[in-house]
Amino acid sequence: MDLADLTTLRLGGPARAVIDATTEDHLVEAVRIADEGGDAVLVVGGGSNLVVADEGIDSTVVRVLTRGITIDADACSGAMVTVAAGEPWDGVVARAVAEGWVGVEALSGIPGSTGATPIQNVGAYGQEVSQTIASVRTYDRYDRRIRTFAAADCDFSYRHSRFKAQPMRHVVLSVTFQLALGDLGAPVAYAELARTLGIAIGERAPAADVRRAVLALRRGKGMVLDPDDHDTWSAGSFFTNPILSPEQAAALPPEAPRFAQTDGSVKTSAAWLIDHAGFARGHGDAAVSLSTKHTLALTNRGSGTTAQLLDLAREVRDGVQRAYGITLVNEPVLVGCDL
Repeated sequence: MDLADLTTLRLGGPARAVIDATTEDHLVEAVRIADEGGDAVLVVGGGSNLVVADEGIDSTVVRVLTRGITIDADACSGAMVTVAAGEPWDGVVARAVAEGWVGVEALSGIPGSTGATPIQNVGAYGQEVSQTIASVRTYDRYDRRIRTFAAADCDFSYRHSRFKAQPMRHVVLSVTFQLALGDLGAPVAYAELARTLGIAIGERAPAADVRRAVLALRRGKGMVLDPDDHDTWSAGSFFTNPILSPEQAAALPPEAPRFAQTDGSVKTSAAWLIDHAGFARGHGDAAVSLSTKHTLALTNRGSGTTAQLLDLAREVRDGVQRAYGITLVNEPVLVGCDL
């Protein structure tokens, strides 16, 4: 099977073998047996954050297709919701909104599986999963045992975690979220979302309204999967927003976005840098291009290759570096290829 069939970019050559793991025991066993046999393993959830080489990979792919949601809720402490790693993430968010579980509504429309969310510390529109994760249960491939990490031990930071820092070590089995109960979503922390909802930053709106607004905003940027829309044939945001020193931030043009961080650093917008370095929406060719709706997504227009996509990524990265002295960092995981 080509990895193109398993990734949202629809790019990538064949794997040596593909195993569909539908239970936790099967998932652990498949990875353990491969490890004991010295077989390279690639664990794949929704495939929304992978860029795979055209030549494919000499590895066994283990697809995480586990399902199940367990709830422990009461009016005082909220809901403790344990989700199997293979559950599609947006389905979890939709259920949270329907059940009155508060804290993930702004993460609507993000593709991929729940097990992937703590690895990247997935975030959007002012929310991150680290704000609601209570613990992450994993299979430790080094120690060959099941381990559970409390949120405080996950080393969460912007688009990062201990699981990303050691990408070959931990296979996420389930994630437990601690969610408040109520009809209103969490305080809105993102200006564009607040404007869309007609409220001020820090105010709250019904969680169902927040979900609808986020889905509309994401669709407008080509960030909700649609097989008929090549702007969604992507890995989402290809570059992370740079975290700069105060000196680096001061060197940017006055109009460049700046968001002060609690540690004294300054976050700026990768999309702004790309656009103002001369790469407009749709930049590219008939095979691969920046999205026509959002400069931060690199898209397969239907006939592209991974090599062509990476050439475009290098062009954008190097152009931003020349213009602003900032080197953008890719967010998707590169498999069998490099940037």
